[in-house]
Amino acid sequence: MLNLCALVIDDSRVMRSMVMKNLIAARLANFTFIEAEDGADALAKFDPAKIDICFVDWNMPNMTGVEFVRKARARGDTGLVPMIMVTSEKTMSKIEEALAEAGADAYICKPFTVDDLQGKLKKLLDKLANQLSAPTPAEGGFFSRLLG
Repeated sequence: MLNLCALVIDDSRVMRSMVMKNLIAARLANFTFIEAEDGADALAKFDPAKIDICFVDWNMPNMTGVEFVRKARARGDTGLVPMIMVTSEKTMSKIEEALAEAGADAYICKPFTVDDLQGKLKKLLDKLANQLSAPTPAEGGFFSRLLG
């Protein structure tokens, strides 16, 4: 089973605990967790060399989840780190903003179940497992940059 370090971002400690509990129950990976209480806290803790996946609430003080995703993606070093919005925002415009404009990889609406997590995350985590196990091309030439 895949070992992943997940950054769980939510201003509610109860919601962070729920997300973590349900991720463990979903048995999609062996998770270790880093918690952040808002987007600003998350941005300070976000290190793509250590974080494999992020679960991000939308509505938080100091910096919203969508702002976090935008700023993290704008840094240019996020590489293959999936960003999953876990939010009560359910309108199509919000979903489109998170996925198409900000750069989130998946969208899970609160409240959610273990089955919801399994359904939404299975393909994404399979893809992540393949990416993490693939050999990295040597740096340098045109083809390594093209394929890397």
